[in-house]
Amino acid sequence: MSLRAPALLALFVGLWLLALAPRAEANPRSLVIINGKGLPVYYNDGDTFRVLEGKLAGSPARLAGFNTLETFGPAHQWKGWTFKELYVNSKQATLNARRGVWHCSVDPSDRDGYGRLLAVCPDLQESQIRQGLAHAMSIDGPAEPRLIRAQRDAIVNRRGMWAKGVPAQVLTSLHSVDERPDSKGNYNRLVSPIDGYSTKWLHQDKYAECQDVCHPTRELPREVALRLIGELRRSEATRRAIHGVEDVYLMVLLNEYATLGRVPQIFDAKGQRAVTAHLAAAKAAGAFNAAAEVPGACMRYVKFERRYRYKPDCLKW
Repeated sequence: MSLRAPALLALFVGLWLLALAPRAEANPRSLVIINGKGLPVYYNDGDTFRVLEGKLAGSPARLAGFNTLETFGPAHQWKGWTFKELYVNSKQATLNARRGVWHCSVDPSDRDGYGRLLAVCPDLQESQIRQGLAHAMSIDGPAEPRLIRAQRDAIVNRRGMWAKGVPAQVLTSLHSVDERPDSKGNYNRLVSPIDGYSTKWLHQDKYAECQDVCHPTRELPREVALRLIGELRRSEATRRAIHGVEDVYLMVLLNEYATLGRVPQIFDAKGQRAVTAHLAAAKAAGAFNAAAEVPGACMRYVKFERRYRYKPDCLKW
């Protein structure tokens, strides 16, 4: 690359932002490099934007690979956080997205269930996750290894949404049973904070407006968790798999296992089998009997049509 190229790129970005400045206050515009071309977008929140110009003008886009917390009001709570504090986190994610120049790839034929474009923005993904402004999320399996590593870094260093503790599962959506015509398949969505894998919490509950709904979670006492981690580190079969993995991260993994019976997929195939077998044997021996049921991640229920206009008081700041 020519030495002039970075300077020319910086000049281009500066001139582009300057040209947009007079109208920025109405609908804050940001520059995104989409399929190699700079285009203006408007970020609704930290994981969605709307393309404002070009062939895709007017198209909403869902940013794949991660999820930010809801911005329609104080909707999330877990561990030491209040609903309002995690609402601030969601707004910080929006600002982080708007202030950067990110690179995204988009296939116009690839859409999500709501008809939105699916945009893959690797640099924004990692920025949001590493700062604890988003969590990795995947519907089809574990998240990409690089995103799992970024999230581990955020958890271990207590950044953003992880600063006051990590739930066994992140609760990302609520659906009252009366919302769906086919109520037999009614579910809320859960996401692993360890590998980003999304699962369905099936239920037949009807929620009232502004009801706080918490996912039932089982957590081990700290001393029991540390004892199990010590056994994993000493075992010939598992010590290689967890070498270098921090205790605080493994404690979250153990709580996910205690809650769902699932070992997050963060090890190679051999290590995954070994850790799964070790924890299954420990469970059979009663090691998880000490796990207590506690409120996990919570969300505040409000129907979609009441989230943005005519908000109930529980969603007002």
